[in-house]
Amino acid sequence: MPYSLIHNGTLIDGTGKPPIRNAAVLIRNKQIISAGPKNSIKLPETSKMKMIDANDGFILPGFVDAHVHIMANGFHREDIIYKPLSLYFYNAIENMRLTINAGVTTVRDAGLADAGVKMAIEQGLILGPRIQISVTPLSITGGHFDLWLNSGYDIKTSYPGYPDSICDGLEEVRKKVREVLRAGAEVIKVMVTGGVMSVNDGPESTQFTVEELKVIVKEAEYKDGIKVMAHAHGVQGMKNALKAGVHSIEHGTYLDEEAIHMMLENKTYLVPTLLVNKNNMERAKRGEVREWEVESALTVFDIQKENIKKAYRAGVTIALGTDCGVLSHGRNLEELSLLQDIGMTPDEAIVAGTKTGAECLGWQDKVGTVEEGKFADIVISKTNPLEDIKSLGNPDNIVMVIKDGTIVKDMRET
Repeated sequence: MPYSLIHNGTLIDGTGKPPIRNAAVLIRNKQIISAGPKNSIKLPETSKMKMIDANDGFILPGFVDAHVHIMANGFHREDIIYKPLSLYFYNAIENMRLTINAGVTTVRDAGLADAGVKMAIEQGLILGPRIQISVTPLSITGGHFDLWLNSGYDIKTSYPGYPDSICDGLEEVRKKVREVLRAGAEVIKVMVTGGVMSVNDGPESTQFTVEELKVIVKEAEYKDGIKVMAHAHGVQGMKNALKAGVHSIEHGTYLDEEAIHMMLENKTYLVPTLLVNKNNMERAKRGEVREWEVESALTVFDIQKENIKKAYRAGVTIALGTDCGVLSHGRNLEELSLLQDIGMTPDEAIVAGTKTGAECLGWQDKVGTVEEGKFADIVISKTNPLEDIKSLGNPDNIVMVIKDGTIVKDMRET
C-alpha cells in the first residue's frame, strides 16, 4: 500500500486544539493513518514512502463550504435565455477547479448541480471538490426560484434529472420532495423567503406556510434522515422554518432575538454567507447591479453583519458558507475574515470552515479535521492563518491541496 508523509510544518487540525509545530501527517491511499508531532508518528517499514515537505508552512484540513452554486456564474436571468444548457456544465468544470485551488475540498451545493455532476467528480472524469447536492431548490409560485417575469416570459429550466422547483400546498410539496429525492438530492433546499437580488420579491417576503414546511421536513426525514436547508433572509420566514424543524438557516439576514433563541433550542446551524452580501454591496456602489437590486444590495450587508454577530455571541453554531456562484468562484476563504469581523478568533473561523462545516453536512466521520480515519483532504498554507486569517482568502497562499490522498495543486517553491 502506498504511503505519504507530510512533514516540516505546523499542524492546525481543525478541532480547535492548539497548533502542533514540527508536525507530520501519515497517509495511506485515501486515508489519514495518524497525525501529530513528527516524533510521535510510527512509520511503516516500507521503502515506498512519498515525502511531502510542507516547507515550514501550515497544515490544515481541506475546507468545507456549506453553501455554493457550482453550476452558476452570476445568476443573470438573461443567460438562461441565450446560453445552451450544456454550456453550464462545461463552465462548472472551471468553477470546480477554482474552488479546489482555493483550498475547499468539500462543498454543499445549494441548487443546480445534479446527480451527473456528482458522479463525474466521483468517477474522476473532472477535478472537483467532494460534493453534497440538493439538485432543485423548492419554491412557491411567485417565490424566490420562480423565474416567471411580469412580461409573461418564464425562463425556468428543467430537464430529465432536474425537476421543476415550483410547489404549492401540502400535497404538492410532499410530491416535490419525493421528486427531488428521486433525482438524487442528499439535502433538501427550500426558499422560505425572497432574495436580495430578486426581481419578483424582496428579502423579507415570507414564503411557504409552517404546515407546508413541516411536510417538507417530515418527508425528507422519512427518506433516510435527509435534512432540510432553508434560504432565509426575512425573520418571519426564518421562524416558520425553525418551527418546522429545518436543519440549517442560510443567510439569516434579519435574525432577531426570538429567532436566535429558537435556533439555540433546536440546535440549528447558521450558514451566514456574509461574503455574497458584501460583494453585492460593493457592486451596487460601483453601479454594477440592476435597478430593482440597488436598495437591498446597499443595505442588507450591514444589517446582516450585526445580526450574525448577535447570533455568534449567543452561541448559535455557525458554519462557513459563501454563495459562490452568485459571486465569483475561488473566493471562498475570504469568508473567514468576515467571520473574524463578527467576533470569531482565527481558530474559531477555521473550525467553522472545517469541523463545523463537516458536521453541518453530516459528514463529520469523513472530512473536516486532520485526524486518524478521515479522508486525506489536506491544505498547506505558506502563511500563518492564526496571525493573518485574511491571507487564506488569497488562493496564491494555498500552496498545496490534497484530496483523497492525491495532490491536486502544488505551488511549493522547490
